[in-house]
Amino acid sequence: MARCFAVLGAANTGKSTLVDRMASLEGSPEPAAPPGETRTTGFEHLGEHWTAIDCPGSTEFLQNSADALLAADAAVICVAPDPDAAVLAAPYLRLVEASGTPAIVFINRIDEAAGRIRDIVAAIQTYATHPLVLRQVPIRDGDSVVGAVDLVSERAWRYREGEPSALVELPPEMTDREQEARADLLEHLSEFDDWLLEELIEDRTPADGPVFAICTRALRENRAIPVLIGSAGHGNGVVRMMKALRHEAPPVTALAERLGGHLGLSEPLVAVGFHAERRRHVGKTVFLRALTPIEPGATVGGQTLGQLALARGDKLEQIDRIDAGAVAAAVKSDHLSAGRIFTQTGAHAPAGWWRTNPPMLWRILEPVHERDGVKLPGALAKLAEDDHGMSASQDPETGSARVGAQGTLHLRAILKRLADSFTLEVTDVEPAHVYRETITREATVHYRHKKQTGGSGQFADVRMTLRPNPRGAGFTFDEVVKGGSVPRNHIPAVEAGAREAMARGPLGFPVVDVGVTLTDGQHHSVDSSDMAFKIAGRQGVHQGLAEATPVLLQPFYRVTFHLPSVYTGTLVPIVSAHRGQVLGYDRDAAAEGWDVFRASLPESALGAIVTELRSATQGLGWFEAAFERYEELYGKEADRVVEERQRVPARA
Repeated sequence: MARCFAVLGAANTGKSTLVDRMASLEGSPEPAAPPGETRTTGFEHLGEHWTAIDCPGSTEFLQNSADALLAADAAVICVAPDPDAAVLAAPYLRLVEASGTPAIVFINRIDEAAGRIRDIVAAIQTYATHPLVLRQVPIRDGDSVVGAVDLVSERAWRYREGEPSALVELPPEMTDREQEARADLLEHLSEFDDWLLEELIEDRTPADGPVFAICTRALRENRAIPVLIGSAGHGNGVVRMMKALRHEAPPVTALAERLGGHLGLSEPLVAVGFHAERRRHVGKTVFLRALTPIEPGATVGGQTLGQLALARGDKLEQIDRIDAGAVAAAVKSDHLSAGRIFTQTGAHAPAGWWRTNPPMLWRILEPVHERDGVKLPGALAKLAEDDHGMSASQDPETGSARVGAQGTLHLRAILKRLADSFTLEVTDVEPAHVYRETITREATVHYRHKKQTGGSGQFADVRMTLRPNPRGAGFTFDEVVKGGSVPRNHIPAVEAGAREAMARGPLGFPVVDVGVTLTDGQHHSVDSSDMAFKIAGRQGVHQGLAEATPVLLQPFYRVTFHLPSVYTGTLVPIVSAHRGQVLGYDRDAAAEGWDVFRASLPESALGAIVTELRSATQGLGWFEAAFERYEELYGKEADRVVEERQRVPARA
């Protein structure tokens, strides 16, 4: 049965190097993936077929990691050998714990470690609810790490550049440290096994075999996260990592049970779609992990499956079958998508943990070539089918294509996919800020519409009162006409005209929170009509708005930030600098070591906040924003906004 694991972690922690070294144990690695893309690498090891899913490092592509966990028996989280860098593992620890995926932490580049390994583990533990169990300790020669000791077997290994590590005697000066670390390991493991607890209480030395079995059970039952060390760049610790995955990671049947349990499905699961690409001249290619054997022509997701192939870089090698646990690319199966769990009869969205951060960066996309304007919305919709970290819609202000991304790197990847897969060149601009206007006092207006063009003319006379409505009440219309001065059948036309006038006020923006009361008027038995009264209502309200002291309104959003607790203090000056209000913060009940920080911010600040938040939190923080209210805007900023708006012609 084939095996599969995902490799996660921050950028520059050596994920891809680790995957390359694993694949090179008995073969050769796959070519590197473009920035922001997931890479699947298949290789053989000790008679078993393995697939490593190498995920992008930036948190702007965290959704790729979530998709990969749908297909992975276990996850390997790469971290740097520095306690101060432990926070960079926080999003990935949060994700594997939410998904229930068994995980192993790999402290990479161990030869660069200057401090104690226990300090690194303690720093990482800040962001994990599962206990981290150190399985190896380094052997040092002065300040250099030259090997490692396995704390279960108590065997020492000396690293050799480009070769398997050599078994050596445990250095005498390491004895005390090794015994202390082994005691900590056994104490942690005793929480999962009564036999081991009894052995420790009776002060007996437990045999290696049962301890290894407890380690296996702890990982497969997802009760602890083992910590291994090594240096992928030098090939150190790679074989040990493969042994841990081979003997301790659960089989694909456990993955099917976990996914089915999340969804509560009674129908057997067939496959998982975890990645998709749009290849020119090939079309949509969806990477599947089979949970049962699958052949072309089988029913997957309610429709017939097309061709199956193995992806070898840019090439696809057609195959006739996927064994349970194996990974293959489905071609000409447009009904399949990434981020979906398939039974024979349907496709199911994963449980709530799978959907990661909402888009924070919004841009309007305009095609460079006018002829591509029709193609762009469809291309974006296709990309959004498989990239669940992005959003594609139509901008309500301009009608242009609008895309939401996780950040600048993610946006750049989206634009590249448009160019590579759809031959679409686009430019991106920031959406216009959504200002509104209202009035601040009552105004009474008398407007007469009279037009004679030969034959029947147009006549309508209206008297109206305009008043400010409470904030958020919107537009209201009523009438107190007496004596039939405005016939009943024409009053709806007056209201329609008044509503049309709300589309653009004296300052150039849509008008909100205004009440209009029709008080009186006149009509002509021949020349009055619905059209005449509609024009009178519209023009009368336009006149009244200008007389009622209009004022500019800016939207405020309630913004909820999610970030590691160590960065919470940095948000206060950022919010204050953008004329926002701090509403408070609490511990995040969903993730260890995280805070939820709440603030109220003007909509005009949200674009800048994305970059500032990423900078202040090393790219880890994210936010979700919901419209809250409009507030009046005065002074030089209001004058500038109105002046810029006046240069924009009104749309017909």
